[in-house]
Amino acid sequence: MTYQDCLDYLYQQLPMYQRIGNAAFKKSLDNIIALCDALGQPQLKFKSIHVAGTNGKGSSSHMLAAVLQKSGYKTGLYTSPHLKSFTERVKINGQELPQDYLIRFVEQNKNLFESIKPSFFEMTVALAFKYFADEQVDIAVIEVGLGGRLDSTNIVTPELSLITNIGYDHQALLGDTIGAIAFEKAGIIKLGVPAVVSTKQEEAEEVFRLKAKQESAPLYFATDRFRIELVEGDIERQVFNVYSDEILYLAGLELDLTGTYQKYNLPGVLHVLALLQEKGYTFPEEALRAGLAHTKSITGLKGRWQKLNNAPLTICDTGHNEDGIKQIVEQLEMLKPKQVHMVFGTVNDKDITKVLQLLPKKYRYYFCQADIPRALPVQELYNQAKSIGLNGTAYTSVAAAISAAKANVAPDEVIFIGGSTFVVAEIEEL
Repeated sequence: MTYQDCLDYLYQQLPMYQRIGNAAFKKSLDNIIALCDALGQPQLKFKSIHVAGTNGKGSSSHMLAAVLQKSGYKTGLYTSPHLKSFTERVKINGQELPQDYLIRFVEQNKNLFESIKPSFFEMTVALAFKYFADEQVDIAVIEVGLGGRLDSTNIVTPELSLITNIGYDHQALLGDTIGAIAFEKAGIIKLGVPAVVSTKQEEAEEVFRLKAKQESAPLYFATDRFRIELVEGDIERQVFNVYSDEILYLAGLELDLTGTYQKYNLPGVLHVLALLQEKGYTFPEEALRAGLAHTKSITGLKGRWQKLNNAPLTICDTGHNEDGIKQIVEQLEMLKPKQVHMVFGTVNDKDITKVLQLLPKKYRYYFCQADIPRALPVQELYNQAKSIGLNGTAYTSVAAAISAAKANVAPDEVIFIGGSTFVVAEIEEL
């Protein structure tokens, strides 16, 4: 098999949530357990940190991996979905999974796949666990795909669990209240394993406390210990003073992950690192600072409030649910732009009414449709947006929408590209 043959096989044979949506989500851990049993239970052969949450789990996972790596640990990182290349999902010390490893894995296990019939995601998780075990990583940061309780990653027994912000997303699968969604995320809390929750949210707090009590798991709300104060920030970086129990802990801590939402992620990341230190891990302050100041280059993270161009200022972000879009609009408004040209597309398995209502009527819109079966048809998106007073034009592709925005923007205006991970994935410059 060539690498392309391998990808074609995976995309065609295995139900893929990224492409078809809810039909690919298995409400059971049976397949991943069967796969990993057949592979020799690789998930038991390395230490891990397990990260769930509605927003912030990707950024938090990358920050943790960067600090671990800069501190000298051989660090695995599993995230999803990928933006450009399948191999982005599985990394060790910032290096993507080698293509030949993927080819060998698929060739050796084709019969296994055909008997178990896993989803694309289940196969990918098993691949990541096998790779981390084979490469003998010191520790791996494992990001939940969707939910937590029934997510395929939830067969690890981590050193620590981290749960970031809880918001509305995937309600058809996870429930339509914050409490119900929190219950699914709380499913990653394991017997006796310390759990950190990044932010305190009234509707979710009791759910986490109850689950932690049932599992005899120490529970920490990071904002009870860490207070974050923004000192300065621009499109490229943010600088914070961090207080631990109201005593200055880290002055002038720099992050290269921008976006207002990082202030919600940082307390959870710092609390996890503090607890790991209690378990014997060491993080010199210079490694911690270097990891957080250079997370993007260390881990290869893309698509989080990423600047693509200076004149006109062009930014993309993969935020796609209510909380994500709210924070994107807040961030755009902080730029005080003369006009925002927003390239926007979304998926067909979510109610986007509330998301559209968060978008300013003063922006100029370029509605588009990503090249996946799960994309919301652009005419439908255009009609919904128009009905609530958003003005723009419909384009049948992401590239056509971006091209039109570039043709219409003035040098002192802003282009923003987003609404869906899959729209961002089709940006040529990414």
